[in-house]
This record gives sequence, structure tokens and C-alpha cells, in this order.
Amino acid sequence: MGGIEPQEHSEGNVEEGKPAASLEDTSIEEFDYERSKRLNQRLDIRILPLCCWLYLLNFLDRGNIGNAKILNQETGDDLLQRTGMTASGYSLTVTLFSVAYTLFELPSNYVMKHYVRPSVWLAVLLGCWGALTLGFAGVKNYGTVLALRLLIGVSEAGFFPGIVYLITIWYRHDERAVRIALVIAFCNLAGAFGGAISYGIGHVNRAGNLEGFRWLFLIEGIITIISVLPTLLVIPDYPARAKFLSASEKRFAEDRLKERGGGHNREHATRHEILQTFFSPRMLAHYFAYIANVVCQGSFTFFTPTIVTGLGYQSIQAQLLTVPPWVVGFVVAIVLSYSADRFDARGWHITVISMVGGLGWLTAGLLPTTSYVQRYGCLCMAAAGAFPAAPSMTNWVTCNTPSLLTIPFAIALHNSCAGIGQIISQWIWKAEEAKEGYPTGNFVCAACNFIVAIVAFSLRLHYGRMNEKGASDARGEKRVWSY
Repeated sequence: MGGIEPQEHSEGNVEEGKPAASLEDTSIEEFDYERSKRLNQRLDIRILPLCCWLYLLNFLDRGNIGNAKILNQETGDDLLQRTGMTASGYSLTVTLFSVAYTLFELPSNYVMKHYVRPSVWLAVLLGCWGALTLGFAGVKNYGTVLALRLLIGVSEAGFFPGIVYLITIWYRHDERAVRIALVIAFCNLAGAFGGAISYGIGHVNRAGNLEGFRWLFLIEGIITIISVLPTLLVIPDYPARAKFLSASEKRFAEDRLKERGGGHNREHATRHEILQTFFSPRMLAHYFAYIANVVCQGSFTFFTPTIVTGLGYQSIQAQLLTVPPWVVGFVVAIVLSYSADRFDARGWHITVISMVGGLGWLTAGLLPTTSYVQRYGCLCMAAAGAFPAAPSMTNWVTCNTPSLLTIPFAIALHNSCAGIGQIISQWIWKAEEAKEGYPTGNFVCAACNFIVAIVAFSLRLHYGRMNEKGASDARGEKRVWSY
């Protein structure tokens, strides 16, 4: 992962004709891109693999209820039938998860910024939702499902914004999106693995007198709990605490982030800076666009098996057929995010890929319900527009917060909008529309993707005008606004 670097930098490179200096002895009076690159190679090895793995677990545990909903339903052994849950009860369950997810993201990042080290806080969250997932293996009634799912929402809420904030602590503004993309892309792999795992577990239904969905929660819960210790031991908190860096390297790691924001700063933002981060029109546009984008993401997270079942496949077949759309999303997310950072053109990339996704949903809704192959192809096309836009949307917010002191709050607030989008997604895939091909779900997702495209296009033009006018941030400081 050490090769993840933008290709062009205005700050300057090592002078030609001079041998490359070591990471230890390079001066930081003038920014040294080569030294920064070598530092990133070391950071990528320590931070990215574990963060990607943990977010894969996060998404597996978040989406496993969608797999459990239909797993072995032909034999009456799915989650709904074994707990007496109705289709509307399922929607209410995942809605409460999303409500908790929305409410607890901002407090979680506040705690992580001011009171608890990132490695400790992320490990606590990981252990909590792992234990709760394990408890899901023993559910007997709908009330228990509801309570456990609500608590999992509380535990998982702060995890992704915490990872994004960790990335801003260590990486420069033009190095974040592709790394955020790598982490987010693993939710696509989680979707693929979740379907594949569920397909395998579906064939061991009733082994040890346990239904398949109970084995699903047992296996994923145990793996999550085992991952707590590596999180505590491996994740580096801040440059000042990094034992693997020398004193000179620690100073360089901190100083290289000062130009456009980042790093760890416990200084409190002013009331004006906070209000601008929460309520300025352009930030509200970012948040609104993310809500719309997550409606499509949430549809994949919680309803992909249901959607595929609606294409005429059995429940176990549906688990396996959920894999290709997620793989498509994974590949497109990596390529799109690298390109968006490489050309500093996040707005244009988000606009184009959202249009592609919107056309996929729209076509799926317009095709005859018996056009199974064509509608499945549209589902893969829609996947290319759902998750791949999210990394660039998230990094765009970190680059353009009204104040550099409010970056962690902007991250949390932006991602908390995911809860609102998930709530919407959980009520548009109506069970009574299965025979009609779920027109409401398809058309709402199409509209949401087109909304994202319009907002991203407008924000791109707006930031262009702000740079032309030399617009200052909420602290009155001159900024270069990212496109």
C-alpha cells in the first residue's frame, strides 16, 4: 500500500541531483515530498490493513441481519419465522439501529478527540458490538432482536467516523480520499463475503440443533471479539505517542499537516466555527447529498438478498448472487477515489458515477419483472453508483470544513446523515411489491442518485467561485477550497 500517492504536488520535490535523504535527517523547513512519501509507506503498513479489516467486520455485523432475514426461509428456519418477526417489524428493527447510529456518531468523535485515545476507543466499540452480535445467536423473540439491534447501533455509530478522524490525524489533505476509499471499499467486500458466508452456512442449517442464522451470528461475533487485541496493540494514536517514530520523525509527521488541516488538536472551536460547520448552506448541501447517497447504500446493505430474491431466485441462491454487485462496487470505488484525488476533481467524479447509478436503478424499475438477467445487470450498474461516491464525498467534507478545528465534528455529522438515509432505505422496499419488482425502491434510489449528481455539480461550481474570490474560512483565514 506504500504506493498510494498523488502524482502532482505544488509544494515542491527533492532537488534534482541530490541523493535521497533518509527519513531521519531531512529538513522540514521546506516541505519534502520524498520524506513524506517514505513516512506514508510506513503508516500505510501500520494503519490501513487493520482499519480495512475492522471496517469489513463492521459492515459484516451491520448487514448480517439482512442475510439472516431470508436464510433458510424455505424450511422455516430464517430469523423472521423463528422469532415471530413480521416484515414491518424487520423494518422497524433496522430503523432503530439507524436512529442510534445517527444520534451517537457526533458524541463518539467528541469523546475520541478530547478524552480517549483512538486505539482504545475503537477497541471498546469493537468489543461491544462483537459481544452483542454473539448474543444475537440466542435470540428467541422479537423484543430481544429489537433491543440488541438498538445497542449494536449505539456501538457501531462511532466506528467509521473514528477511522476517518484517525486518517486525518496522520495524512495530508490530498492523501486521504484514496485511503478512506480503501477502508470503505471493504464494505463492498463485506457484502460479497457476507453473501458467500451465508451461502455456505445455509447448507449447515440445523447442525448442532442450531439454525443457519444463529451460526452466522456466532461466527461473525467471535471473529469480531478476537480482533479487539490487535486494535489495541497496532493502531497508532498520535504522532507524539508513536513509538515507531524518532523525535525528528514525530515533528515532521505533525508539521506536514499544518498547511491544510489535519493532525491532532484538542483546542476547542468557537461557537461561530461550530455553527458554520453545522448550518452553513454549503455544508448542509454536503450533508443532504450524503443522505441521498446512503439511501442507495442502505438498500444494498439491508436489502440486497431481498432484491435478488425478488429477481426469482431461492434464498440460498440469492445469498451467492449478492456477491458480484458488491465486487463491482469495490473495484469502482478504488479507481474512482484514486482518480478524484489525483486530479483534485471530486465534484466531477461524484456527479458522473451518481448518474451511472441512477440510470441503473431507473432501468431496473422500468424493465418487465420477468427480465431477470437484465434487471440483475442493472443491479450491478447501480452498485457502481452507490458506494464508490462515498469516499470522495467524505474526503471533500474534511478538506472544506469551515474551520480546521471542526474536522472531527464535520466527519461525524456528515456520517450521521447515513443513519437518516438508512431509515429511508428501510421503508422503500415493500414486501407487497415483490411480484412487481419493487418499483418504489428502484425509483426512489434512482431519484436519490440523481440528486447527489445535481448537488455535487453545484458544489463543484461553488468552490470554484470561492477560490476565485479568495474566500476565507470561519476563522477569517485564507484557504484553498478543494474541488
